[in-house]
Parts: sequence; structure tokens; C-alpha cells
Amino acid sequence: MTNHPTLVAPTWEERLVSSLQRAGIHLTRYGLVIVFLWIGGMKFTNYEAEGIRPFVENSPLMSWLYQIFSVGQFSAMLGVAEILVGLLIAARYFWPKLSAMGSLVAASMFVGTLTFIITTPGWEPSLGFPALSVPGQFLLKDAVLLGASVWTAAEAWQAAICRVKAV
Repeated sequence: MTNHPTLVAPTWEERLVSSLQRAGIHLTRYGLVIVFLWIGGMKFTNYEAEGIRPFVENSPLMSWLYQIFSVGQFSAMLGVAEILVGLLIAARYFWPKLSAMGSLVAASMFVGTLTFIITTPGWEPSLGFPALSVPGQFLLKDAVLLGASVWTAAEAWQAAICRVKAV
């Protein structure tokens, strides 16, 4: 007599959790892609170039760039980089390792923008810390985008490892 495992149909809760996980994976990855493509495209407008100007001007890490490039030139270069990052992250099913690298670049970009909370007046002057000003509120969302970037990097890298093992 041999032991055969008994197959049990998943419960409705297990099916729900599985569906939510699949949806979350795609919403996280492609939400990140949309953010990079859209905001990267906006970097070619004067509106967005001037919008990032106070962050760059107040940053000890980036202010020197305006000595080399005009506000518009720097914004356009950043736009190209953001669009490339978005395309790399989107390429997960074709090139998972490149997608992982794109996600890591995204993570580094979000770490950089999060430093603006410190270097650009990010607190509401009348209330002080921890009351965020409008720019501070704008930047704080990058903490979630940083997490999404790290997660998509790990997920894509894992897919690359599995692809190599399957060969």
C-alpha cells in the first residue's frame, strides 16, 4: 500500500488571499512604472523643472548640478533617467534581472528625494516638527515608493534566479 497525498481544494479564503497577492504584485510593480513614466515625462515641462528647483537648490548633495546644467537641462536629464527606470521595472517578465536593477536605481532615487525633507524646509513653520509642510507631505510618500522599489527588486531578482535554475 502506498501513501498518496490527498488533494484538498483551496478554501474561498485561500483563493481570496491568492487573488489579492497576485493583484498586489501587479499593482505595486505597474503602479511604480506609471509613477516613473508619468513624472519622468513631466520633467520635460517648465512647470516640473521649476517645481523641483527648490529641492535641488537646497540639497547639499545636488545643488552643484545647477552650476553645470540649467534648471531645464537638469530636469530633462532626470526625466530621461526616470523614464528609463520605469521601462526597466516594466520589463520584469522579459528581463527580470534588469528589472531588479531598475528597481534598485528607483530605490536609490527615493532615498535621495527623502533627504529633501531634511534639506528643504519640510516642516510647517507655525507648528514645527512633526507637522509637515506641503513640500514635506509631497516628499513623505516616497517612503512607500522606496518600499515598493525594494520589494519589486527582490521579486524580480528571485524570478531571475528561478529562471536560471529552470534552464
